Amino acid sequence: MKTRVLIVDDHEMVRAGLSSILEKQKDIEVVGEASDGLEAVRLVGQLTPDVVIMDITMPLLNGVEATREIVGKSPDTRVIALSIHFDRIIVAEMLKAGASGYLLKNSSSDELGVAIKAVRRGETYLSSKVTQIVVSTYIRNNEERGGSAFSALTSKQREVLQLLAEGKSNKEVGSCLNISAKTVETHRAQIMEKLQIWTVAGFTKYAIREGLTSVEA
Repeated sequence: MKTRVLIVDDHEMVRAGLSSILEKQKDIEVVGEASDGLEAVRLVGQLTPDVVIMDITMPLLNGVEATREIVGKSPDTRVIALSIHFDRIIVAEMLKAGASGYLLKNSSSDELGVAIKAVRRGETYLSSKVTQIVVSTYIRNNEERGGSAFSALTSKQREVLQLLAEGKSNKEVGSCLNISAKTVETHRAQIMEKLQIWTVAGFTKYAIREGLTSVEA
């Protein structure tokens, strides 16, 4: 079964070029084109495409808002952003709006085909440059929030937390780390204060969530 694709871009030559590229792939069918976000939303309702190739800067309704409406009304339709923009804020907003992929307009035609197949399978596809932006933004946000164990706690505190989460007593933790039970208790108090977690069960849940240990540990 062919993947049905809607192309959305306010430049006719871009739409024609993309249509020509995609029609050469025997497992893809271009079912329509739109020149603005409002038309895109309307055509998704009429044509029910599997994938929408979405520009971002367009008249009447931009690609971010159009994506949000499309995903809200047609959750089975996947949206791939295709834009010259790779600013971290635009990338983040597009992904928050529900886009399953993000490619830059200098991507190869082969990569576009790969991206369409990936999002059709329910996966997320980001071009390499966009992936770098997403990763760097994630790291920066975690540092600003201090939410990750790797930024909120010192190395020694993480070691203590892991062992406590795995059910070891203060004495056993001290033996493993070659420190006194009293030092372990000091670390434990500091960890509790930083994380606002006050029980061993809470430690265990947190350590598993942060990847410091596993259920089997």
